[in-house]
This record gives sequence, structure tokens and C-alpha cells, in this order.
Amino acid sequence: MKIEDVIQSRAMSLPTKTVINIAFTSRVVEEAILAVLKPYDLSVQQYNVLRILRGQKGNPANLSTIQERMVDRNSNTTRLVDKLITKGWVRRQICKNNRRKVEIFITDSGKEVLEELDPLTENNNKNVLQNLSEGEVETLNNLLDKLRKDDN
Repeated sequence: MKIEDVIQSRAMSLPTKTVINIAFTSRVVEEAILAVLKPYDLSVQQYNVLRILRGQKGNPANLSTIQERMVDRNSNTTRLVDKLITKGWVRRQICKNNRRKVEIFITDSGKEVLEELDPLTENNNKNVLQNLSEGEVETLNNLLDKLRKDDN
């Protein structure tokens, strides 16, 4: 369905149409992800934190490292980590070498949740992209990367 039909508007410039289309599509994709995460009582941002910590391969991360790697950089990282600690999926400890530094680790339980979610999210991602060929998905990724090129 065309974006003009979805938002019931016809009089838009191409740049406006494109930005609205990207924003609207982003919400559709996020809602699909949320549907997968909901049974686990996880937000997209909490899921992102877990994936970042798993990517540390047993090494700790600090709050600034997590914040830098977040997809949604406006998230309150401290609050997200606190919620994950409450669920037992993350632990926090004071660095032995620098008592001012807080280290954050994913727990075995957190890794298990991600292992359960991995095939579910992969299947969801395939479903989200089912109307696009592999070449179109590659082109879309290239265009999105190009769109953000000055966002470093």
C-alpha cells in the first residue's frame, strides 16, 4: 500500500513523502519486533542492551559503551540496565582495578533468553522483508547507509 493511501494525503513533496514513509515504515518494523519480544517482557531497547552485552564475548561493558552502540541513543541506559538486572539477565560489578568504574555483564540466563529469541527474531526479520528480493534488500541497506552517511 502506498504511503499516501495509508496517511490519506496527496499533496506532499517528494522529500516529505520519503521522510514520512521512512518514519511510518520504521514504526511498522518496530511493532513487528515488539510482538516477538512481548512474551519475554522485553522492550526493543532492553533487547538491544542484551545483544550488545552478548557481543562483548564475556568482557564487561560500561554504560557509555552500551550507550554508544545503542540503536536508540535517546534511551536511558542506566534504567534499561537496572530493569535487566531485576530480571536476572544482566549483572553489574565494581571494577577491581578502578573502583569508580562500573562493569556490566550479561548473565547465563540473559544468554539463554537471547538463544531462544534468535530464531524468533530471525524469522520475524525474514517476514518483515518477505516482499523484497535479496538484491532489493541489499539495495535498501545501501540506500539507508547512504542516507545516514553524515550522521557519524
